[in-house]
Amino acid sequence: MTRLIATTTTDGIPSAQQQKAATLRALHAPGDPLVLPNAWDAASARMVESAGFPVVATSSAATAAVLGHADGEDAPVEEVLAAAARIAGAVNVPVTVDFERGYRLAPAELVERFAATGAVGLNLEDSDPSSGEMVDAAEQADFLAAIRAEAVSLGVDLVINARTDSFLRRAGSPGEQLTASIERGARYLTAGADCVYPIAASDPAVIRTLVEQVPGPLNVAYGQGLRSLAELAALGVARVSFGPALQRHLYDEFGSALLSAVASDENPFALGTGDVPRRHR
Repeated sequence: MTRLIATTTTDGIPSAQQQKAATLRALHAPGDPLVLPNAWDAASARMVESAGFPVVATSSAATAAVLGHADGEDAPVEEVLAAAARIAGAVNVPVTVDFERGYRLAPAELVERFAATGAVGLNLEDSDPSSGEMVDAAEQADFLAAIRAEAVSLGVDLVINARTDSFLRRAGSPGEQLTASIERGARYLTAGADCVYPIAASDPAVIRTLVEQVPGPLNVAYGQGLRSLAELAALGVARVSFGPALQRHLYDEFGSALLSAVASDENPFALGTGDVPRRHR
């Protein structure tokens, strides 16, 4: 495999890739979380940047939807990487990509192909996208360690967000899910992850316990807004993701109110302005 990843400049200054990765990592501050309204294409990524957010994150489900595929690694990896490259090339801020479980790429190939997109962070989950079964914790830790080692060997700095799916997959009782998330999170951080994402953890007491017992920054999902960003910050989280929720909300509005107005010969542009849509005459 030909390795052509640029690392530092000729005078030893960190490359733009390394600088963006360092920026992304530094923004994971417990109690002052990095807020990620996930994008899905270049246009939405530019909107996120224009709104003042310091990082663009993608959602695998949202990206797959615009590519014409289902979530769960149904999209060909070539399409996912091309989409990531378009997004990273459309903005100046760091980009982090929801990369599911790596699309069955070996660590060396994963790191080289991913780094070539220009993105500097990635989510990697610990359940099988096709079956929903939890991957053995030791196997996942070895996978993350291999990715970190390959990145180091290439001089690439990747910010790894280790998603752990015990809550999402309902693997055992609620207490067992919490224990497994703590244990897996600690393993993954030791293996080289930068942040732990126990997706579907939503109870404030559970989040507080995770913050206290996982020895590293914690990512939580915003969900449907049951907790404000201020409340999540007070619990000590370091990162808040919206996943595909914003895209789904936007597309639901398009598929219901807007298209319904067009079909009824009402003015769709009057919706949401306080005006009652009027039928064209």
